[in-house]
Amino acid sequence: MSNVISICRTGSRRLPRPITSVSGFSLIELMIAMVLGLIVIAGAGSVFLASSRTYRTNQALSDVQTNSRIAFELLAMDLRDAGLSGCTDNGQVANVLSNGPNNGGIDWWANWNNAVHGYTGTQADPAVAFGTAAGERVAGTDSVQILGAGESSLSVQTDDVNAASFKMNATSTDLAAGDIILVCDPGHAALLQVTTYSSSTATLTHGTGNGVTSPGNCSKGLGFPTVCTSNGNADPFGPNSQISILSADDWYIGNYVDASTGVKGKSLYRISLNISGGKATPTAQEMVRNVTAMTLTYHQTGNVNFVDASSVANWAAVDAVRVQLTLQSTDQRASTDVKPISRVFTATTTLRNRVN
Repeated sequence: MSNVISICRTGSRRLPRPITSVSGFSLIELMIAMVLGLIVIAGAGSVFLASSRTYRTNQALSDVQTNSRIAFELLAMDLRDAGLSGCTDNGQVANVLSNGPNNGGIDWWANWNNAVHGYTGTQADPAVAFGTAAGERVAGTDSVQILGAGESSLSVQTDDVNAASFKMNATSTDLAAGDIILVCDPGHAALLQVTTYSSSTATLTHGTGNGVTSPGNCSKGLGFPTVCTSNGNADPFGPNSQISILSADDWYIGNYVDASTGVKGKSLYRISLNISGGKATPTAQEMVRNVTAMTLTYHQTGNVNFVDASSVANWAAVDAVRVQLTLQSTDQRASTDVKPISRVFTATTTLRNRVN
């Protein structure tokens, strides 16, 4: 009989495993990695900043070029129509406005001789004073006055000389008492103020009274030459004679102040006639911002060179105007030297009413 011996192990414990060494980055390696990371970040940042600067510069250049196109187009549109009466360019324009030169008046917009008339940066412009307030003219910058017939589809059916009234071919919402208009046929034109207008009968009057006195008319006679008496020089306009509202503008560089930010700068301004309550009042309007300078030179028929306003001998002979505008970016830190971008643009406009 064999004996089975059982050995029971109770409360036995496992021996701990031997500790092995753990490898990692040394301090020097970590510092090298950090330096390399900083170099990569600096490179990426440099590319980002360069791209951002390029974008700002290109955006500023685009804004300057866009503003230059707008400024030239608006100014050229008026210049092309300087002296336009609508029918003839023979110079026979009767002017019966009470504030016109035929009645001793001196208002620039009532003088047809100002169809185009410029002023150098040192000459006073009667339309706007030099100054530093908003809307006032910047010293050292040129200005120009332009008169002509605006767009119109109105025409005369009959002219009642005794009643000083026109019966028109159609009614219109474009006319009102106080409007300054040009009426013309192939023989002559007349500059006058509407005293009353009836849209129901398509009739306008242009007498010397009827409550419209700003400026009013010195005569009801619209013949050329002008005679400022009650009846004046009668010369009836024939059927289909054209009626246009006078376009009288003065372009100059003026000061602006941004109402929301208080930022000050220079802009291209235009003064135009505003009719309110039968009264004609020149009103300034900011047209294109950040136009900082304007230089104008003029070509006279028969001459070779363009000259500035002080050298023009005969404004009636001016047939082209060369305009030089200096524009500045709105972004004052757009250039590489952290200043606004400035560009000079030049364009020449022909006065088509004076070119044969």
